[in-house]
Amino acid sequence: MVPREKWSDDRLDDLNKKVDDGFADTKVEMREGFARVDGDIKELRREMNARFDAANRTQLAGIFVVVAAVIGSNSF
Repeated sequence: MVPREKWSDDRLDDLNKKVDDGFADTKVEMREGFARVDGDIKELRREMNARFDAANRTQLAGIFVVVAAVIGSNSF
């Protein structure tokens, strides 16, 4: 393929449109990708919060058991 020495205005306009269309497609793909990542992060936060809440409840229950045992073993 022999390169052209000159580009006509029409060919430059066509190239410009192809480049613009390519960037538009890339922007759409990036927005979709970021939306998926945002959704994944929100789901991860929900899961982490649920697990932290469960761990906190377990710790509190353990503390109550220990306190109840201490109070039950002491005679005031």
